[in-house]
Amino acid sequence: MPDLWTDLLACLELRPSSAATREGDPHARGADRHSTLATFEGPNQQLEYHRLFGGQLLAQFLRAADIACPDKAVKSMHVLFAREGKSDAPVRYVVQIQHRGRSFATLTIIARQKGEVVATATVSMHAAEDGPEHQTAEAVPPILAPEHGVRLDLIPWETRSTGNLDSLDAHAPDYDLWMRTPQVGAEHGQALIAYATDLNLIGTALRPMEGFGQRGNGTAFTSATTSHTIWFHRPFRADDWLLMRHHSPILAHGRCFGRGDVLTADGTLVASFAQEALLRFRP
Repeated sequence: MPDLWTDLLACLELRPSSAATREGDPHARGADRHSTLATFEGPNQQLEYHRLFGGQLLAQFLRAADIACPDKAVKSMHVLFAREGKSDAPVRYVVQIQHRGRSFATLTIIARQKGEVVATATVSMHAAEDGPEHQTAEAVPPILAPEHGVRLDLIPWETRSTGNLDSLDAHAPDYDLWMRTPQVGAEHGQALIAYATDLNLIGTALRPMEGFGQRGNGTAFTSATTSHTIWFHRPFRADDWLLMRHHSPILAHGRCFGRGDVLTADGTLVASFAQEALLRFRP
């Protein structure tokens, strides 16, 4: 089995596919008539459990948009997860370019597995342009020292934090995480950060709940991401230090909601994200 970093990078290498028509996708039948349609296929991570991590789908959605519209960069992406994906079949991404102008492009992407819809995405893209800049964000503290390194099962790069999402004590619903990937091409930066944003918001929502930690998924509670949105504000490099700030303002009715920001070490706000998830506690 390859190491997690090599495995994840392999998942980002989508390849063109013509299989969508054979699987009965009604949109795919127009591929020969409309240049706005493209289909890509991606491999799955080789993990110990047999379902797909939502972060993999987020990263692959983003890469499909990049490949389909290479003259622009993703500025926002909203994903709805329709059903649990399985690791035993490749995922096919059917990309429909709804609009492609000089400055903006809008895409819809359907992720299919064995003919069934796993997730759908709406993506907005934008060509870089200059203009006035302003931001309002809390000051960024110094990068944490190496002794604050933490191990997160699905993150194959350096991470540091003073918080502990596995703690069973009650805490405020906030979590800060410093991260830096190994050296990687700039074209993969957005996909890697999108991947990471799916990991910690549910754990952040659990922090005020005494007796519950992130590792209780599947035993003390059941959780699954239902929708996820990410916005990219400025260019950045994933192999430079980035601070991911997480906050969850509400947990109610079997669902939790969280949001966060991604900032560089000098305090530049480069991305924001938000997520709703199923969160059911077992009796």
